[in-house]
Amino acid sequence: MIELINKLLNKKKKPLIDVKTAPLSEEQLDTVSRQKVNLEPSQIIAGVGQSVGKQRDHNDDTLFMMNAMLANGVDNIPFAIFVVADGMGGYQHGDIASMVATRVTTNVLLRKIYLPFFSPNPEPQSESIQEIMRAAVMEAHQAVVKAAPGGGTTLTTVVIMGGQVTIAHVGDSRAYFIFPDGRIQTLTRDHSLVKRLIELGQITEKEAAVHPQKNVLYRALGQPEPFEPDISTFPFPQPAYIMLCSDGLWNVIPEGTIFRIVTEAESPAIACRNLINAANDAGGPDNISVILANYPN
Repeated sequence: MIELINKLLNKKKKPLIDVKTAPLSEEQLDTVSRQKVNLEPSQIIAGVGQSVGKQRDHNDDTLFMMNAMLANGVDNIPFAIFVVADGMGGYQHGDIASMVATRVTTNVLLRKIYLPFFSPNPEPQSESIQEIMRAAVMEAHQAVVKAAPGGGTTLTTVVIMGGQVTIAHVGDSRAYFIFPDGRIQTLTRDHSLVKRLIELGQITEKEAAVHPQKNVLYRALGQPEPFEPDISTFPFPQPAYIMLCSDGLWNVIPEGTIFRIVTEAESPAIACRNLINAANDAGGPDNISVILANYPN
């Protein structure tokens, strides 16, 4: 990891290139004026939202957001940790499971990535970010087994360092890239029974939406079945948003509505509020958690 930090600190600025422009319509100008934010230093702008929903009497979701920056006037290195955990409905202590998983995961990431990253005398790190994130998830799993016997939770964790996004994922909470041109890229794979049936060609997406076992997971923290978290790394595209959410959001609001709300809002925080409102307006059948961030420059 220390090699990555040194590389980020020593990287050279890219030379400017000529860009041809064309007149924009009034609608396009309005969109640009609301979305384009020029900040110095370049930084991650993030917001969160959460609701118990309209049909639940308690909240089983837990989220965590931390956003930091290391800048010296020449090199700017943004850093962020985002976590969404959804305690599994129908299991005991889902709220405890999601809270413990989030606390343990972030504790490991802060100790092994954040503190070394900002240390005045960083020491060589033998583990990669992916290895650290896997270790964090497995430690969180053991903590859930001990603290919430019979409980379970999803866990979707993102670490952003520089322009690099690393994701550790278990369950059916999700992470997305949302692009200004209308594309929405799902970065995680649901560890659910219906998703597996879709992959095997046994049911369709439409059938999955009303399947009686659509909420059954085959991989989750706290459950006895052995598992490996999905770990992946992506460049953070610019311009784009990254969004983490529980199924109380993505399972209720169509992607087209998510895109419209995100791109029309004045900030990620306002977008999160509007996404929560939209999910509740659609019935709010589950707890809702969302984290939204972009890296505009």
